[in-house]
Amino acid sequence: MSGSGWFEPSRPIRVEGGIRARSKRGSIGERWWSRRFIDILESICDGGRLGRGRSYARSGQVLDLELGPGRVTARVQGSRSTPYKVKIGITAYDADQWHRLAGALAAQALYRAKLLAGEMPPEIEDVFHGCGLPLFPDQRGLDLDCSCPDWGFPCKHLSAVLYILAESFDDDPFLILAWRGMAKDALLDALRATGGTEDDGDGAAAQPRLFDVADVPFADRLADFYDPGSSHARLRDRTGLPSTSPGLLLRALDPPPITARNIPILDLLRPAYRTLSESDDV
Repeated sequence: MSGSGWFEPSRPIRVEGGIRARSKRGSIGERWWSRRFIDILESICDGGRLGRGRSYARSGQVLDLELGPGRVTARVQGSRSTPYKVKIGITAYDADQWHRLAGALAAQALYRAKLLAGEMPPEIEDVFHGCGLPLFPDQRGLDLDCSCPDWGFPCKHLSAVLYILAESFDDDPFLILAWRGMAKDALLDALRATGGTEDDGDGAAAQPRLFDVADVPFADRLADFYDPGSSHARLRDRTGLPSTSPGLLLRALDPPPITARNIPILDLLRPAYRTLSESDDV
């Protein structure tokens, strides 16, 4: 230890019952949203401290972690007897901003369906950026603080908490949205409430969506149960559909582990999907 007392020894005090990262080697984060978070961190943070933070995360040095709107707090055991206190802050969006976000998400049928099914569509980032509100924080959007004397960005204690946070996103992607200020149940309620109509933005009467069908009790439908709820002409009318990229389906599904001449099958399918989307006969 330095004679000034400002730097702790390299070996932390081992603890029992800490939060231990599942990943034993290599990268941390299994799903696209946690990997996206980690990729951002690794692009803006010191690689050496992140490496030491991974070691802390894998050895269970993070004692606890609590997430709330705009903040994450945790305690990390270093080499000193008193654990260090870690705080990670981002901007939590207010009610008006979340009203805009929920409306934009509900306007995209596929995204809304995936969220209601507990999934996180990759295109959700585009929806956030379209509203001028980033989903993931960059360096300027992160407020990092640790009670240790290391002035590095970030210190290994903060790094450990960031990696544990990424793995918690693996388990529940809605924690990312809760960090931004919207709890899962509140968002799903908002999507259900706004999912049935198109709002023109000026308070005018809402119009039904393309595939909306009235919910009628079964006993009242015995005579016409097998009749279509929407006319064939309405189903053929695609003017009410949201615009989507031709490769949306390819991004929505997990990529198959198939290659042709060492080229991933998705790379071969994308041009075909673009060609099909340009045809007026489809």
